Amino acid sequence: MITTLAVENYRSLRRLVVPLDRLTVVTGGNGVGKSALYRALRLLADSARDGAVAALAREGGLRSALWAGEPGGKGGFAPREDTTSLRLGFAGDEFGYAVDFGHPQSDPGSMFALDPEIKRESVWSGPVLRPAALLSERHGPAVRLRAADPGGASAGGASGGAEWTAAGTLRPYESMLAELADPHRAPELLLLRETLRSWRFYDHVRTDAAAPARAPRVGTRTPVLAADGADLAAALQTIREIGDPKALDDAVDSAFPGSRLAVTEHGGHFEVALRQPGVRRPLRAAELSDGTLRYLLWAAALLSPRPPALLVLNEPETSLHPELLPSLADLVRTAAERTQTVVVTHAAPLAAALASRGGRTIELVRDGGPTAVRGQGLLDEPAWHWPGR
Repeated sequence: MITTLAVENYRSLRRLVVPLDRLTVVTGGNGVGKSALYRALRLLADSARDGAVAALAREGGLRSALWAGEPGGKGGFAPREDTTSLRLGFAGDEFGYAVDFGHPQSDPGSMFALDPEIKRESVWSGPVLRPAALLSERHGPAVRLRAADPGGASAGGASGGAEWTAAGTLRPYESMLAELADPHRAPELLLLRETLRSWRFYDHVRTDAAAPARAPRVGTRTPVLAADGADLAAALQTIREIGDPKALDDAVDSAFPGSRLAVTEHGGHFEVALRQPGVRRPLRAAELSDGTLRYLLWAAALLSPRPPALLVLNEPETSLHPELLPSLADLVRTAAERTQTVVVTHAAPLAAALASRGGRTIELVRDGGPTAVRGQGLLDEPAWHWPGR
C-alpha cells in the first residue's frame, strides 16, 4: 500500500507531500489542484509503461507542466530558484520510487522538443529513501543495480554485503521501470513495474446519448471495466459469475430500492437492463438516465473481480443525484476493503460520506500561492527525501 505521495513543480503543486490511507478522499474547491494531483498519479503509472514523457509532451511539454508561480506571492511564499525540475514519487510498506524530469539537452536539434528527459530515477525499500535502502538508481543515461549479497539476500536487506553493478544505459525518454525490469537481475524493478501497471484510473466515464455503454456489445468475460465503460454489460455479468453478485445486487437495491439488474444476450451481444418498481418492462441501457447509467458504471468498476493495487476515481459524483451519494460511498468503502482507493471529488456531501466510512480526507487549498493541504504544516508532512541530481 502507498503511504506517501510526493509532487514537486507540477502545475499548481509547488511542493506537496501527502499521506495516503486505505481509502483517501482528495477534496477542495475549483482550481485548488485536485486535477493536478490526479494527473500526477497517472504520470507515475505511465512511468511503468514508458509513457510519462509522452504524457507530459501531450500537456504541452515540460515548460507548460512546470510550476509557474511568482516568487513572494500572497502569503509570503518564496520558492527556491530551481523550478526546472518536475519530480514525482511515492513510498509504501515495500518500495519507494521517485523520478525527476528536466528539459531536453541531449539532442538540441531534435524535432521532439516537447519531450522532457528523465534525469534521475530511484527505487528503494521501505517508506523513506536512505542510502542503505537504495535498490536501483539512474543518473542521466547510466543505471546501476544493487546486487544480491553472497548469501542471496535481497539488495534491500540488512546484511550490508550487497554491491553495485552497472546495468547499462538508457535513452532520456526511457524509464528503468519499463526497460530493465528482470526477474533475475532486478526483481524489485519487475515487482514495482507490475504493481504500477495494475493501477486503475477512471475519469468521467461517458454517459451521453452516444456513450458506448448504451449500445449492445459482443460479450466476453470482462474482469476489468474499460476506461470508457464500453463493456459495461459484460463486466456486470462477469461480476455475477465470478465476482460478488450479492454485493452487486445490494448496490443496485441501495441506490434504486426494489430494482433488479439484468444482462440480456442476443446473438452474443450483451446489453444492460434495469427492472424498476412500477415500470412494466425493463429499461434498456439506451433508456437509462445519465445518473443511473453512471452509477452502474461505478458499480462495475468498484466491484471488479480483479482488484488493482490502486484504484483512483476522479469526480465520480458527476451526474449523480445527491440521494445516490451515500450508496456510492458504500460502494467505494466495499472496494477499499480489497484495494487501496483514492477518490478525487469537489462534492462536500460525498467527501463527508466517505469520511464517515473511514476515509482519510485531504483538503487542498490555494490562497494566491501554490496548492497546500489545509491544516498541514511542514512538521505534519510524512518523511520524504528526493534523490539529488
